Amino acid sequence: MPVKRPSKDRGSKLWLLFDEHPNPMLIIDSENGKILEANAAAVALYGYSPEEFRDIAWESLRVHDDLPRGLTTDSVRHRTRGGGVIEVEPSTRLIEFGGEPAQLTVLNDVTIRRHLEEQLRQAQKMEAVGMLAGGVAHDFNNLLTIITGYSQLILNSIHSEDPNHHSAEQIMKAGERAAALTTQLLAFSRRQALQPRVLDLNKLVTAMSTMLRRLIGEDIDIQFVLRPDLGMVSADPGQMEQVLMNLVVNARDAMPNGGTLTIETANVQIDEGYSQRHLPVKQGPYTMIAVSDNGTGMDEQAQRRLFEPFFTTKGTGRGTGLGLSSVLGIIKQSGGTINVYSVPNSGTSMKVYLPRVDRPAMIESEAPQQTVSRGSETILVVEDDEMVRNLVRETLNRSGYRVLDADGPLEARRIADAYRGRIHLLITDVVMPKVSGRELAAQLMARRRDMKVLYMSGYTDSAIVNTGILQKEVAFVQKPFTPAAFTQKVREVLEGGSRTRGAGE
Repeated sequence: MPVKRPSKDRGSKLWLLFDEHPNPMLIIDSENGKILEANAAAVALYGYSPEEFRDIAWESLRVHDDLPRGLTTDSVRHRTRGGGVIEVEPSTRLIEFGGEPAQLTVLNDVTIRRHLEEQLRQAQKMEAVGMLAGGVAHDFNNLLTIITGYSQLILNSIHSEDPNHHSAEQIMKAGERAAALTTQLLAFSRRQALQPRVLDLNKLVTAMSTMLRRLIGEDIDIQFVLRPDLGMVSADPGQMEQVLMNLVVNARDAMPNGGTLTIETANVQIDEGYSQRHLPVKQGPYTMIAVSDNGTGMDEQAQRRLFEPFFTTKGTGRGTGLGLSSVLGIIKQSGGTINVYSVPNSGTSMKVYLPRVDRPAMIESEAPQQTVSRGSETILVVEDDEMVRNLVRETLNRSGYRVLDADGPLEARRIADAYRGRIHLLITDVVMPKVSGRELAAQLMARRRDMKVLYMSGYTDSAIVNTGILQKEVAFVQKPFTPAAFTQKVREVLEGGSRTRGAGE
């Protein structure tokens, strides 16, 4: 039976209870679905005045592509006066209003909750794909280490006029291209080794400006809007260059007929409201770098899938679909976030936010020339992949080192206990069954205090990062590596002024 409601006396207690209720409330004519009254919370949510509401029907609020479900407790998507889309859960009850049958509808705004639920679903999906990508990249990097390693050993041992020299060079180049793809997979899965330092993004952009102009071509005008007092960030400079290049290339490809590309930097403050809508971004001061274009833009469906690996809006053969995936991984691993603003046929703006730091930027020193030196020290190599272990042993033997090699921690401990001479360096894979490289180093260095350590891995998962393997003072070489780069790193560790810190210290 309908509940009777007093007359529309705006001074009555019941009217005040309706108008000042914190939940949005509407009174709807049961016959024609027209809105008869709206309380203050509904006015604030939708943006319509009470007078404007009386000219609106309930169904006209619904987003046109939302299936009509009537006045139920299911959620519905509504369009606000300003054009935004909200999602509400209506709860209705029959009443009498002015002597006529009506429905009292109480609305629960679930827009933010639905947004966060979608973010969680997307994050879980990307995490699962990331784990797969990281695992594939790890195993593939072992194979690439073997391919590029033996290719270089062959190139070093044959004359440039030898007909096999060119073949070995092509194998080497193919291995390097494959390594670049696995690097993108590692970036997406957030399992690559970063070397963060305090950076001035303005200087990074300025240093890259000439290269970026050549990259985009003459039909696109590039503009730089760099804030003079820009805050510093902590990030890997090489990876940030990759982020900028990927964003610029995507902006270029979105303007096939030319246009304007803008790179902008700014200091921003992320408030509590933004951080609640974009978990797990924390509120606080950030530095923004944005790449914007006035090209083709993207629809909502493309924007939702934009950072998925292997998804691309480009034509066949024009992209791997890994560029933006790796960008997302680098930004997330650096503690930041990225937002996309795009309108079809109007353009796109990619905004990267990195936490601001209150430290001066590091002064870049000129990289020393790399020269591979021979050595005669004794090195213990621990690697569970037989082919990688054979390559490392052969590379070190050719460079004059005495090599002891083990297929795992158990054999490594046996060799170290039995060997009476000095072991100058332990080279160990980071991830091994049962005992990690860090734990093995701690065990061996308890008896051999003068032994140094060099870690190697095809990827660095969260367990490695959390245990501190990749701290600044720890020597690490990333697979795949070439024999030249590997032996250079070995000499760098052996000739270092202080012993590389091992596990448990």
